[in-house]
Amino acid sequence: MNRLLRALSFIPNALYKGGGLGGTARRAVKILRQSGLRGVVRSVSVLLRNDGPPLMADASRPDRFQYREWVKRHDAPLAPAQRQALEAQAAGWPRQPGFVLVMALDGADAQQAERAVASVRDQVFAHWRLVLAAGPGTAQAVKALADRLAAAEPRIEFAEATLAQAFNAADPGADGWLAACDARDALAADALWRVAEAAVARPEAALIYTDEDRIAADGQRSAPYFKPDWNLDLLRSQDFVSRLAFFAAPLLREVGRLDERFGDAARYDLVLRAAERLDAARIVHVPKALYHRHVASEDAVHAMDPAEYAPEGGERALQAHLARGGIEATAERAGAGFRVRHALPAEPPLVSLFIPTRNGLKLVRQCIESILEKTLYPRYEIILIDNGSDDPEALRYFEEISARAGVRVLRDDSPFNYSALNNQAAAVARGEVFGLINNDIEVISPDWLGEMVSIALQPGVGAVGARLWYPENTLQHAGVVLGYRGGVADHAHRRLGQGDAGYFGRAALLQGFSAVTAACLIVRRALYEQVGGLDEKNLKVAYNDVDFCLRVREAGYRNVWTPHAELYHHESATRPSDLSEAQIQRFLGEEGYMKQRWGELLFNDPAYNPNLSLAIEDFSYAWPPRVAKVAAP
Repeated sequence: MNRLLRALSFIPNALYKGGGLGGTARRAVKILRQSGLRGVVRSVSVLLRNDGPPLMADASRPDRFQYREWVKRHDAPLAPAQRQALEAQAAGWPRQPGFVLVMALDGADAQQAERAVASVRDQVFAHWRLVLAAGPGTAQAVKALADRLAAAEPRIEFAEATLAQAFNAADPGADGWLAACDARDALAADALWRVAEAAVARPEAALIYTDEDRIAADGQRSAPYFKPDWNLDLLRSQDFVSRLAFFAAPLLREVGRLDERFGDAARYDLVLRAAERLDAARIVHVPKALYHRHVASEDAVHAMDPAEYAPEGGERALQAHLARGGIEATAERAGAGFRVRHALPAEPPLVSLFIPTRNGLKLVRQCIESILEKTLYPRYEIILIDNGSDDPEALRYFEEISARAGVRVLRDDSPFNYSALNNQAAAVARGEVFGLINNDIEVISPDWLGEMVSIALQPGVGAVGARLWYPENTLQHAGVVLGYRGGVADHAHRRLGQGDAGYFGRAALLQGFSAVTAACLIVRRALYEQVGGLDEKNLKVAYNDVDFCLRVREAGYRNVWTPHAELYHHESATRPSDLSEAQIQRFLGEEGYMKQRWGELLFNDPAYNPNLSLAIEDFSYAWPPRVAKVAAP
């Protein structure tokens, strides 16, 4: 009887996880078809035990949308003992940062405003002041509430002003911090404590931002945006920083405050201006959902809409940012966010494209002919590196294309070494820019090379990668994330469907990654030579592109992935199958070298987030996250 009652008690939760009665039924049928009765029993048993990540129809995969369960296990409200532990820890800090929060009341109802103010008053870290800004869109009932709250709490001030006016008038002191927030939203109880901890640990910090999620009227949380560490190129594609962002007072004295001319994009404009003055070391990311944004629509509480991070007027703010930096480019709204189109020089540099191959006539001919027929970029040469081909038809084709203008064929009969083949081509290349291209690549977008070169020529940019598709039009490469599946690296958003922008638009927005694949990689010749090219000694076949990108990053450059250069990748035809014992040992040796060379970086990718899974490439949640929980004393 107890078991039956327990099973019945989980029915509402099961229906919620399954998307309602209809969704649950459809999932059950799908599990039955894919995994049989045993799969259904396994899924039910997980629900009854209430352990492990919630399951999708494929009972081996975590359901990325079950955030309520994730919060329950890994981000539950602080217990009294945990609060006491945090308070005791803060008491021992060498300094106590002060915070001023300016909260916009416009658009909030009384219930939302009361919840928002309560979330500030409930902060573990007590060194705060709150300014309630009642702009022209504030309801009278909310104004009256704000007036009462300010009268009852000396740290709260009520101002008849817009958010920008109140923010610009607020005084955080000589070395305090200032942030803007919304009365429809709420803060986690440890939000200011976490930011203060970061400020104390990183005294050079001038801008601190946090992760965020959604909060419904009933307090249920959903749709978390677990963000990367500082990512300038992503910032130029979406405003992922300003909720919630804290600005140090000295920084604000240098860059100014909110510019009302940009309207809804004023906060985005401020972050862009701050980015122009700060190096990456002074911008700190706290990887925890400390800010709970209101649900935009009760009909879509789980929506992860990247458009909400592209505020109205953001193009103008972005264009002004580019102009201040002397960057010849245009900003526009495109798809999931903003797009920066960089201009090419009047005389575009010569690009040398390296294509290693052994036989593979069908693929390599498709690759080369698609480049020659579709590429709009005016100045490039193709260097085909023939690694011991013996197919007569392939050899005839190689002889034929070697007679074409701008195409050369190099012969190398040594054992396959992808790194050495590319380095050999680099030694004889004429171009100022290099392109590493697999022989199984096929051009889709005619402007692919112009897009990638225009980015590679920007100051501070290292390697540039493209958006690659499998032939069936699912995503093959949208940047490389370190540490997937306990290994070295793998591709973000692999197998995502065409038309799906991915996690908060990150499969469709130009952004920085720690690495990009050499299946299609563009880099300036000077930088390729500066870091020593590909490692032909330790990484003959696997991970040479990841290692190259990490050395570029180590040299102070940022690697960029663009979704606006699109090609097909008929994957891994360039290299032999890794099935023999010798090949397996070689792969394990190369993997071991990477782990020894790059250590903890492989499991702490700054372009990813410790709350996101390393078990699968779909940006689902980590069970558990790779961040420490708050311990009780």
